[in-house]
Amino acid sequence: MSLDPQPLAPALEAAEAAGWTTVRLDLDGVRGKAELMRRCGGALRLPEWVGGNWDALADALRDLSWLPVPRGAGAGAGAGAGAGGDGGWLVAVTSWRGYAAARPGEWETLVEVLEEAVDFWRGRGPGGPELVVVLADADADAGSGPVAGAPPRTPRLKRRRG
Repeated sequence: MSLDPQPLAPALEAAEAAGWTTVRLDLDGVRGKAELMRRCGGALRLPEWVGGNWDALADALRDLSWLPVPRGAGAGAGAGAGAGGDGGWLVAVTSWRGYAAARPGEWETLVEVLEEAVDFWRGRGPGGPELVVVLADADADAGSGPVAGAPPRTPRLKRRRG
């Protein structure tokens, strides 16, 4: 779910230059699920039907038809039906450490939801758009710090989300 350590600004610039849609999800000051869901809704421009629960967020991240279609993704039955190959969505989650420390269980669930979404888009096969999520430290926002995150984990059994 993460890139190797590198400055965030060049990664965002490279993604945009390659035709990717980039989104910054800033979690600065988020200390609970309700605020997290509001931030996700605003950053990802989620439709109103997306409720404030994990399953709705997971479903929305498998759709993404309301976000600009990445260049290179074919136009067809929605944004995810692309037959091009060079497009995708890059979501940079910034200032996440405070939320992760304040709500470790919720943070783990968010990471799980994001990993499942990344796997969903990757599993659609070659030639379609891809979703990439990077976890960035606050310093990375200015382009001076590393992009950091946990390495991909072995998928766990899905648990019921509330």
